Amino acid sequence: MKILFLTHSFNCLSQRLFVELTHCGHDISIEFDINDATSCEAVALFQPDLIIAPYLKRAIPEAIWRKHTCFIVHPGIIGDRGPAALDWAIMLDRQEWGVTVLQANAEMDAGDIWAAEVFPMRLARKSSLYRHEVVEAATRAVLTAVARFQSGAYKPAPLDYSRVDVYGRLHTPIRQTDRRIDWQRDNTRTIVRKIHAADGFPGVLDTLLGESYYLYDAYSEENLTGTPGAIIAKRHNAICRATVDGAVWIGHLKHKKDAESTFKLAATIALKDYLNAVPEISLDPFTAKSGNTYRDIWFERKKDVGYLYFDFYNGAMDTGQCERLRNTYLQVAASDVRVIVLMGGPDFWSNGIHLNHIENADSPAGESWRNINAMNDLVQSIITTERRLTIAALQGNVGAGGVFLSLAADHIFARASVILNPHYKSMGNLYGSEYWTYLLPRRVDASCVHALTQNRLPVSAQKARDIGLIDDCFALNPEDFKKEVVRIAEALAANPEFASLLQQKTQQRQLDEQLKPLQNYRTEELQHMELNFYGFDPSYHVARYHFVHKIPYGWTPRYLARHRRLSVQSGSKIHI
Repeated sequence: MKILFLTHSFNCLSQRLFVELTHCGHDISIEFDINDATSCEAVALFQPDLIIAPYLKRAIPEAIWRKHTCFIVHPGIIGDRGPAALDWAIMLDRQEWGVTVLQANAEMDAGDIWAAEVFPMRLARKSSLYRHEVVEAATRAVLTAVARFQSGAYKPAPLDYSRVDVYGRLHTPIRQTDRRIDWQRDNTRTIVRKIHAADGFPGVLDTLLGESYYLYDAYSEENLTGTPGAIIAKRHNAICRATVDGAVWIGHLKHKKDAESTFKLAATIALKDYLNAVPEISLDPFTAKSGNTYRDIWFERKKDVGYLYFDFYNGAMDTGQCERLRNTYLQVAASDVRVIVLMGGPDFWSNGIHLNHIENADSPAGESWRNINAMNDLVQSIITTERRLTIAALQGNVGAGGVFLSLAADHIFARASVILNPHYKSMGNLYGSEYWTYLLPRRVDASCVHALTQNRLPVSAQKARDIGLIDDCFALNPEDFKKEVVRIAEALAANPEFASLLQQKTQQRQLDEQLKPLQNYRTEELQHMELNFYGFDPSYHVARYHFVHKIPYGWTPRYLARHRRLSVQSGSKIHI
């Protein structure tokens, strides 16, 4: 079928549905829901058989839903209606939640139901629940609904409140007064849950040092105490605030300034001028975790395998994080483990350089240069590891420089639901580095190199495996994925031919170095990057500013809006 996505943005759910429905043989085109006229024009141009709204912030125009079947993907159980559905579910500590696919009509979220899925809730950030439980449930529900629609025989069920869960009701919009933290009364779990429920957007508005900030990225702490609300410690990018029964780490803040746009920053960067007297409570990444606390890099060893975790917020890696991760990696490589598994984090493996921290720097061009060189140093250390075999285990989605960081490993395995975005062009035609001109052609042919870097479209883990970008993918469940990675890593470490495998790896690296030194790839890539950062074309800086400040698109990019490319090719007189 021809399926049009009407969506606020091409987010993780939209990307997952795009790759899944494309794999099913459907013809997908995407239009950002900018205004009624633009959406109506998209429908007129594409003439879809079905319209799906994976992520909308407003109602579909009546002129569309009266003439076309439109599926709304609502992140709530049957009967749940209204905005911030997942926020309320976390705030009210629901033990089970779900996703409903319903047909758009005149009443918001009250249309006939085509499919629904439920899932158990866990104590986690809203953004994490959305990327995992919601995306998985929504994918199952949408595929079911599409198959039912395509059959022509299925009749959707009308919403019947006499037959739905007691929690499936119309709820009011959530306000900052609902989210407000009372530091003198709320315990640690309540505070963490409130911040979790607002993570991603909009954050919990609070007062710090006499200024208004939105709080994000919370972790409980059970070994530190102090005056409730006071900042009692800092660790790398996070600050620790005391609660009535312990403390909570806050990783990210956004300053509230009514007169200007602001964006998220690591808490220690946002408050750097005020934290001189706050003690730095370090945590050795090689020390076993004792109780609940905050850490972004840590190492675990099991038998002859070392597992290196790096859980960076939204997958962004700033200069300092790259340097700390490289130092930790070098220590692991110098140990006697046989296999090193790069685990990343559960939500993202890596998304490359940290655009928010670059935007905040006194010289964004200079910080861009430092950040990409720190990434390159990390990649180079992995590529040149001679006495260990390495595995990149992609638990979560991976994009831009993070994809090429993973290619530095000897083997790459991904969870079956992972989405890869192996391109930089959307960021103002950024050329990219991380030795991609060396690493990518080692795995895929020239036509694939061009398609992956130029098309700017997401790639499913299955597609990545089929073209050789990764070795394999398996297990939708995170725990099952980890178990299989452990099995593979331990088998590799115990392989009787381990010494021979190392020798083959070393010989191949030496041959590659003779053909073209690794430094030459880096130098050539950085020549392009230097032009991106310091040259006359400001495209990268403009694109980064728009990305960081979350400025909505004024139009849908042509690589997504296929219907607009087709209209241009056919000589259509319709223009936007």
